Amino acid sequence: MTETQTIFINIMKQNLVDPQTQHELMRWHETITKQNYFAYNSKAMIQKEGLAMGAPSSSLIAEMFLQHTEHLHMARLSTKHRIINYFQYVNDILIIFDPSQSSIQAILADFNNLHSNLQCTAETEENNAINYLDITIHRTPSSWKTAIYIIPYTSNHPSQHKCAAVRFLYNRPHMCNLQPEEYWQEENTIHNILYNSFPTQLHKPHLPKPQKQQQTTLTQTQKWATFTYTVKETTYITNLFRYTNIKIAFHTNNTVYNRLTHKNHNTDKYTQSRVYKLTWPDCKKAYVGQTSRSLLVQYSEHKQAFRNNSHTSKFAQHLVEQAHTFSTIHNTMQVLHYQKKVHTSTR
Repeated sequence: MTETQTIFINIMKQNLVDPQTQHELMRWHETITKQNYFAYNSKAMIQKEGLAMGAPSSSLIAEMFLQHTEHLHMARLSTKHRIINYFQYVNDILIIFDPSQSSIQAILADFNNLHSNLQCTAETEENNAINYLDITIHRTPSSWKTAIYIIPYTSNHPSQHKCAAVRFLYNRPHMCNLQPEEYWQEENTIHNILYNSFPTQLHKPHLPKPQKQQQTTLTQTQKWATFTYTVKETTYITNLFRYTNIKIAFHTNNTVYNRLTHKNHNTDKYTQSRVYKLTWPDCKKAYVGQTSRSLLVQYSEHKQAFRNNSHTSKFAQHLVEQAHTFSTIHNTMQVLHYQKKVHTSTR
């Protein structure tokens, strides 16, 4: 991290960045490298070396370090090993060289000696072909040609993601300017992929995508309902509303605000809205309910219905019919789960 900080300072000085901006950028760098926390096995830990995987800032700092390393050493290595072409994308490098002038073992040894934290592995061509990113490069006696390379994998993604992937796969051959033979080979590969647990209607998507028709005015009042997206079962539930006048919107509780905001938890569980269970003390049967108000209010309404012999409460009605006694809230009510009420709006 100290080495990266020095590189960052030198880059800003070479580009004549004003002092105020330098100060703000260095504070940003210091914050994200020193407060590199993560949770593992219900324990909070700090990462002493390297950057946080998946953080947006990590790719920027890593790319800055790699470009600095290339700037210092690539000209020398290219001359030494007679490298014809050099391509780098993130951590994947493609090198074209003359095997009569150097060897892959010598090139790999020099690359691994550039920095103690950089360790490269080499993959050489087989049958005059090599895979780089999502392209297979074929070497011919007079030129070269490309084909689509698909990495084997097993997908458990939602169906919406798979549909987007299918559209991309069918559009990609048109964008890569493939030869007829490679085009039909790629189309056959797509068909083989889609027959692996894909719905039949996705095997031959309509291209180009049809234009959206103008929306007609709804005769019924349109309603919206929000759901907290947790697991794939949420999609199954919300699909039930597809042919109704209720539109679905998703939201998540796992936001930066909820992560960073300190919440004052109320010590009295009966003042919050929850899923609760009422147990009849004499017969030990139970009544389960949910309320968006406090449990104290809900308990008081059941108690009032019992006193007035009202049928507004099934719990109180059973007490009256079976001549049971009405016990205290601590002996009667049990909190099962905290559950926010699903909000609906009409427009």
